[in-house]
Amino acid sequence: MRHYLLPLSAALLLVACNNADTGTAGVTDSTTAKPDILALNRDTTVDPSQDFFLYANGGWIKKNPIPGDQGAWGIGNLVNEENLKRLREISEKAASAHAAAGSNEQKIGDFWSTAMDSARIEQQGLQPLKPYLDRINAIADVKGLVQTSAYLKKIGSSTLFSDYVTQDDKNSEVMAYRLNQGGIGLPEREYYFKNDSATVAIRKAYVAYIVKLLTLSGEDSTKARADASAILALETKLATASRKIEDLRDPYRNYNKMAIADLPKLSGTIDWSGFMRETGITGIDSVIVGQPEFFKALNTILKSTPLDVWKSNLRFNLLSDFSAALPDAYGVASFEFSRLLNGAKERRPRWKRVIKSEEDAMGEMLGQLYVKEFFNETAKKRYTDMVEAIRDALRDRIGRLAWMTDSTKQKAYVKLAAMKKKVGYPDKWKDFSAMKVGTESYVANLVSANSWWHQYNVNKLGKPVDRDEWDMTPQTYNAYYNPSNNEIVLPAGIFTVPGYRDEELDDAVVYGYGAASTIGHEITHGFDDEGRQFDEKGNLSSWWTKTDEAEFTKRAQVMVKQFNEYEPVKGYHINGKATLGENIADLGGILLGIEAFRKTEQYKKGQAISGLTPMQRYFMGYALGWLGQIRQEQLRNRLLTDVHSPAQYRVNGPFVDVDEFYTAFPIKPGTPMFRADSLRVKIW
Repeated sequence: MRHYLLPLSAALLLVACNNADTGTAGVTDSTTAKPDILALNRDTTVDPSQDFFLYANGGWIKKNPIPGDQGAWGIGNLVNEENLKRLREISEKAASAHAAAGSNEQKIGDFWSTAMDSARIEQQGLQPLKPYLDRINAIADVKGLVQTSAYLKKIGSSTLFSDYVTQDDKNSEVMAYRLNQGGIGLPEREYYFKNDSATVAIRKAYVAYIVKLLTLSGEDSTKARADASAILALETKLATASRKIEDLRDPYRNYNKMAIADLPKLSGTIDWSGFMRETGITGIDSVIVGQPEFFKALNTILKSTPLDVWKSNLRFNLLSDFSAALPDAYGVASFEFSRLLNGAKERRPRWKRVIKSEEDAMGEMLGQLYVKEFFNETAKKRYTDMVEAIRDALRDRIGRLAWMTDSTKQKAYVKLAAMKKKVGYPDKWKDFSAMKVGTESYVANLVSANSWWHQYNVNKLGKPVDRDEWDMTPQTYNAYYNPSNNEIVLPAGIFTVPGYRDEELDDAVVYGYGAASTIGHEITHGFDDEGRQFDEKGNLSSWWTKTDEAEFTKRAQVMVKQFNEYEPVKGYHINGKATLGENIADLGGILLGIEAFRKTEQYKKGQAISGLTPMQRYFMGYALGWLGQIRQEQLRNRLLTDVHSPAQYRVNGPFVDVDEFYTAFPIKPGTPMFRADSLRVKIW
């Protein structure tokens, strides 16, 4: 399932919507008012014509260096830190509650206490992984390799390729089995081929990481070094056969449906019936293959690579995937390698690492307790109402589009009206009663949780699609649009704003970093370069006229070209094609937020706050949603792996395409923030 995620700051975003309801700017009286957040964060030494992001956020950035255990630091991190503390309180309370066996509280409490018992983890060593290591050691042929790989996938360690259950892109009422490229340990295929000094250093460190884990597990150092080199060579072959990140965004090219019986034509070396039997895939006659050429190449690689190399690869992946639950030396090794990718200088404390693991294992279980304490029905209604205001704004903008024919407009209206909204938390929770969590070991609990999730997803095959299901937990600081369901999902966690109450923020700020950055952004995803190819029911289906498709593509190409020009790190440009969907959604969200903001009393009155007009505050409010800074290591990694542009360019990039930006601020021709009208992106 393709989610359009906002990894740093989609969200602290939807506050003070009560101001939108009343039509009054949320400014408290002089005896109780907090400092204006926009004035507080601004750097007036920066000319907004040169870099609007730094003009709006530079004051905060100067005062708030990145902590040692972080690769980036900004307003989104502050929200996450607050939520970490909340989840710790929930976990500690559950651990001391002596809850009934099988209850959510018992499972949360036992997971927490077992994962926090570092002394016992050290004492157990690799014993909890011994059955799986023994199975790898017993592999005698390729058939055994494939079956063992299938078995390990169930417990949370993937090798060879990616497979999962998802909605059929062309029939969203049906759950389908999908096969995709995979099998590489570095974040993205380009890491295997770029030859700049940073990437070369990462490849060397990756080999050293493999050596470290294999030697920690008892392998002779000489053999470990040979195995590590062989593993890198193997993964390089898999990367060579893999599509580039921008090519994975074409839903038609990555949809290749075929009969299960025809899979041997792609990879005859793989015993597909045995693989599916081991993973529990039954009762289906077809499969969607994302990248057929990858599986053809895998067939050759399976036959040409010595079995011992594959076994070492499986062993390394297993140790790496469970490193957080093993003796500390494994976790330290994992952190030391990850530093080159995220730039963190210090390892996060154990309790924060455990919360992350707990979230992955049973996040919605935690979410049920989270919303009881931190999110209520009143808040849920507030943000639900704002969705409708933004929906109305897009409907109006579609009606005014000169480049789109009436035929396509009418179908766009239908899709927009059918778009489902999910706000705060699910109306129906998942049933975790079959998930077994105890005090045997941290590894055992992870295996149990991973196995539960595997079976949960496999069980969807052959059953009606559950369109009420959430794919994020309520406490998640994020949001997404799901094209197969034609829905936007806005978890409760994104509504946390540290340090300010709803009534302390005026409408301009709310509409800038709430309506624009999240709701408008997600709704626009339904009409970006990928989302627009799905109809109102979530099916991959052409509903545009050829003329309108060509016009959209021409306008989108202007945005591709614009973002290709940005070079955040020397030698690393933004990939305009890979980030196109997110860039379209950012620009669309800003325009929709303006449309809705113009209907507020604050905008109509035009009164300045802290010397800023309502429209100036709107743009600065949007920039506030992306406040923060990032280490070079993580920035390089994101430029290669992320379909989102860096935060600074999610502000400066779309702003230069917005006409109202030029009337709100004195942007001078010839400066970096000025873009001639003929070069501006004009889509929605």
